[in-house]
Amino acid sequence: MLNRTANLLGALGLAVADRIENVALDVMNRAGETPAALIVIGSGAGPSNDQLKRILGLSHPGTVRLVDRLAADGLVERRAGKDKRSVALFLTEKGTAACDDLLAGRLATIAQLLSPLDEQEQDVFAALLHKLLAAIPDSDLDRCHLCRMCDNSVCTDCPIPADFRQEMAT
Repeated sequence: MLNRTANLLGALGLAVADRIENVALDVMNRAGETPAALIVIGSGAGPSNDQLKRILGLSHPGTVRLVDRLAADGLVERRAGKDKRSVALFLTEKGTAACDDLLAGRLATIAQLLSPLDEQEQDVFAALLHKLLAAIPDSDLDRCHLCRMCDNSVCTDCPIPADFRQEMAT
């Protein structure tokens, strides 16, 4: 039974990931870590390229190219960082709108997958997801990586509270 459950969960995970990618393509015409970067930068903590690199799990050159694309698209701006050597990343007005659209689209497309469940089943499923997610990450960086596409405004009792501000302070 465990193998069947694992197999079903894997299929559901792919269905969710595919739908999130389609939302990102609709909103930004980009997929991969680009939408996650927009959401992390949109946390408002002003991450540096290095902090964004750690959270997304990208190489330094890959992160620089990603931020360059976001800036060229008018979604991100660079500002002076906490010290004279660093640059902080913030969303532009256009970037904030795209981030809002990404998060709303992500939730809407995932909610469609939950629609066959009645309210009680959704509550049970949410409790099971909470328990599974709470057992995954070990460090704050792990939590930030896992929550890089999350809408923190809807997660009132997060099983893996990712503190982007804490991660960005290091």
